[in-house]
Amino acid sequence: MDRRLLSVVGALVAVLLFFVLIVWIGGMINPDLQLDETAVLRFVFVIIGLLIVFAVYWFTRSSGVWDVGTREVVYMAIGAALYAVFSYLFNGTVFIVPSISQVALRPAIAIPMFFGFAFGPSVGFFTGAVGNMFGDALTGFGLSPQWSIANGLVGMIAGMHLLFADKKRSINVVLIISAVVAAIGVLFYFLNANQANMMFFDPEAGIFGDATISLLAGLSVVIGFLLVLAVRFVFGSNIAVATAVTWAMLGNLLGIGFAAVSDVWINGFPLAVAIVGEFLPAAGPNLIFAAILVPILVVAYQAVQRQTGR
Repeated sequence: MDRRLLSVVGALVAVLLFFVLIVWIGGMINPDLQLDETAVLRFVFVIIGLLIVFAVYWFTRSSGVWDVGTREVVYMAIGAALYAVFSYLFNGTVFIVPSISQVALRPAIAIPMFFGFAFGPSVGFFTGAVGNMFGDALTGFGLSPQWSIANGLVGMIAGMHLLFADKKRSINVVLIISAVVAAIGVLFYFLNANQANMMFFDPEAGIFGDATISLLAGLSVVIGFLLVLAVRFVFGSNIAVATAVTWAMLGNLLGIGFAAVSDVWINGFPLAVAIVGEFLPAAGPNLIFAAILVPILVVAYQAVQRQTGR
């Protein structure tokens, strides 16, 4: 087994073991963190997610973007810690998004997006997966391992731009794929606009109501896509910013899509319910944050690189 293969397999095994450890210890400390009868199925999708990462690695293993050395391990630890802390700060009910499950505004999603873009898919995946799992444990509302894997996929895909020498061409392809995914999501919304929103909080009654998903939530992926598209052209001369924000968008759409579709089996949701009630309320706001925050992080990173001469 060569060094690169060993390091990637080791990182994926470390993620799995970390998840098991969090579930085991967290469940003993806080009953709310105990998984229900769907625990096995949740970890089936964790394994599926890890296998997806390994498959992508295997077919692109000739590239050095998958190297995991001391530098990458340090970035993994920093990224996961930052994402966990900021996820904890923003994952409360104050920032809850109307949906059929616990979805909150997550500006911290820009962290795995940036770490994946700047330091590669391995770092991005570890940052998103481990950071989200630990952040959920800190929040104490419950654990969804398959959603943590989805956050890892967001970071991993954001780092896949490193496989392409022609950045502008890769950006255009990513924009087309993202437009198709966003259009499918919006189509699901208009065909199922009466989908009940079981997590809508009514402050006056102090209860969760059953209002339908709002038009704004249904169109949020389109709004996010248009913002990313605007950033791509506004920063046309800064290819790094344009690349970062477009690949972050694709990672968000595919990663969150993986999590939402997994709940078709885990929670028994019809596909339309998973798309309208989970995917759109989660992926849409994430895209908006990506369009705003990822460029800021990349520009700041470029400034640091110039100052340090790297």
